[in-house]
Amino acid sequence: MGQNVEFDGLTLLVKFVLKPLNYHGKLVEFGTFAGIEIFYMEIVIKLGQFLLSLSLLIVLHELGHFIPAKLFKTRVEKFYLFFDIKYSLLKKKIGETEYGIGWLPLGGYVKIAGMIDESMDTEQLNGEPQAWEFRSKPAWQRLIIMLGGVLVNFILAFVIYIGITAFYGEQYIDNKDVTNGVWVANPALKSVGIQTGDQIVAVDGEPVERFYELNEKILLAHHVTVIRANKEITLDIPVDFPDQIMKAKLGALVQLRIPFIVKEMTPGSANVNVFKPKDQLLQFDGKDIQYADQLIEMLPQYAGKTIACKVLRDQQTIDVNAQVNNKGKFGLQYAVMLPPDNLEKLGLYKIHQKEYSFVESIPIGISHGWNQLTSYGRQLKAIFNPSTGAYKGVGGFAAIFNVFPQTWSWLAFWSITAFLSIMLGVMNLLPIPALDGGHVVFLLYEIVSGRKPSDKFLEKAQMVGFFMLIALLLFANGNDLFKFITGK
Repeated sequence: MGQNVEFDGLTLLVKFVLKPLNYHGKLVEFGTFAGIEIFYMEIVIKLGQFLLSLSLLIVLHELGHFIPAKLFKTRVEKFYLFFDIKYSLLKKKIGETEYGIGWLPLGGYVKIAGMIDESMDTEQLNGEPQAWEFRSKPAWQRLIIMLGGVLVNFILAFVIYIGITAFYGEQYIDNKDVTNGVWVANPALKSVGIQTGDQIVAVDGEPVERFYELNEKILLAHHVTVIRANKEITLDIPVDFPDQIMKAKLGALVQLRIPFIVKEMTPGSANVNVFKPKDQLLQFDGKDIQYADQLIEMLPQYAGKTIACKVLRDQQTIDVNAQVNNKGKFGLQYAVMLPPDNLEKLGLYKIHQKEYSFVESIPIGISHGWNQLTSYGRQLKAIFNPSTGAYKGVGGFAAIFNVFPQTWSWLAFWSITAFLSIMLGVMNLLPIPALDGGHVVFLLYEIVSGRKPSDKFLEKAQMVGFFMLIALLLFANGNDLFKFITGK
């Protein structure tokens, strides 16, 4: 049974690539029935988004092969969502093609007659070539058939970005407005010399216009320019910076500086009756506190002490005496990010909201799609450069699953799906024989040289490519398992 397998492009992922797209769900109390119920509901929501996104990408990718094959009168024997090893969940034959849904949700395929693929089913190639077989078609037609899948992936991503722009508009903070600098909690960033309070103005010599662009740009940067104490300083970023980031096991590299606002109390904390949710700490031991990072830096010096504080509660300033535990903490959860409206109401940052017509959204969506495509290309290059250590963050299906939020968000869903579509397209263009890119390389050689590689050569190349893909699949998903077991 020949199969043109298309799961491969989704099996490589660096965890910091999609991390900025992640959304945090509710805190789960595992010790209560309600908490367990919420936990399972969140799993169902994540799984639903994961399967819906995966199914959409697979079906459209395969249509990219299917449609030109049909246009060139090439027989397509099977069109499957998911893999039908041994049996199918659903199947129906219409004309010469069997359409179905398999039971193994790791991808999908189209089986094109007369094509050497991963199944190594060469029995059909023993006979004389038939006019309706892939191998009988001109090289340029075979090239279009093979490129159809990745072309659809890229088009889909651009269409989604256009739709997101038209429907949601654009919300952002101008980087130049972050005049009091950024909050740096990640030790990897501290190790290269970037400090809380630094105003990051350029990455690799290019000015940064939007604050939300900073994390992605810094990841693979060579130099970062900051303003500190009214002086411009350029800091070098080491080549193994991605590896340092993953070892730090923290999320964003830089964050907005925000006030210390209580999110909720930790049960059993000595301060459970001192603070209340939404309290904003204004003063600590007689020192004014403008940002949370100021307090967090000071707390360890007061471990085990009771300190006089001022908090803003219900628009009133009140005095409280707070206990700093032996670990130098209050024993509570504080807000690490605030909704955009709150940031503006507190007078911290101006939130820019732009709305676009559909026509206006087209160039903006295309530009955003192109930026994501080139960005992923740079990230993929880092993965294949051992000195960066980025390969250690490669993940498989579990990593992709965990990117989806625990609450249903169409904005998050479409943003992640668009990026995964780019990933799938780029990965399938890699010049590995078992991928579309491998077939394309051989077809380009045939077009340029006028000589078609022998079926025997293609069989051997396909076998090598197949084992390469299995190795990558095992490595990527093995990384997921290792991280799950070790917590790293």
